[in-house]
Amino acid sequence: MSSEQIIFYILSFWFIATSLAMIFARNAAKAVLFLVLGFFSAASIWILLEAEFLAITLILVYVGAVMVLFLFVIKMLNIDKSTIRAKFAEYLPLGLIVALIIIAEMFLVLGSAQFGLEVMPSPARHGADYSNITVLAMQLYTTYVYPFELAAVILLIAIIAAITLVHKKETTHKKQNVSEQVNVRAKDRVRLVSIVSPTKEEK
Repeated sequence: MSSEQIIFYILSFWFIATSLAMIFARNAAKAVLFLVLGFFSAASIWILLEAEFLAITLILVYVGAVMVLFLFVIKMLNIDKSTIRAKFAEYLPLGLIVALIIIAEMFLVLGSAQFGLEVMPSPARHGADYSNITVLAMQLYTTYVYPFELAAVILLIAIIAAITLVHKKETTHKKQNVSEQVNVRAKDRVRLVSIVSPTKEEK
């Protein structure tokens, strides 16, 4: 076994361990930190596969921006844990069904028929003039252009949905109508009422 294979197995074990720690973490902030460690392991594996651009993109975009944003949002949100625990049993059967479906799909897709040692050849070594960015761009914008555009549309829908969920109408806020205030007249706003005071006999 070569040193590259040993490093690959170590990084893969670390990636699986941090992923399981993220799933079973009770604190949301700790789960985000475990996910960051998992991203570093995935980026290291990509570097072993000579995909330096993907590794740097993963660290800069996800670890440097998205995960930091998640961490700040989690710390700012006032999460009611009692409500989450009360609804856990309600959504548990549906969650188990979805998890079993995902596991079955992973076994079908990642089986030995598609990713076995007989099917997947060893990665070839490239020269110094090889650019994985050029190869990635050619594959992304030629072979996989329609899935790429579909992913962009799905991302746009997710952004719109997130804005819609966050942007709620506040019924407690009172808004001012400036034009109505400017055009107001005294006779429309003030009404003088003459009230006759009761006499002693009426009292």
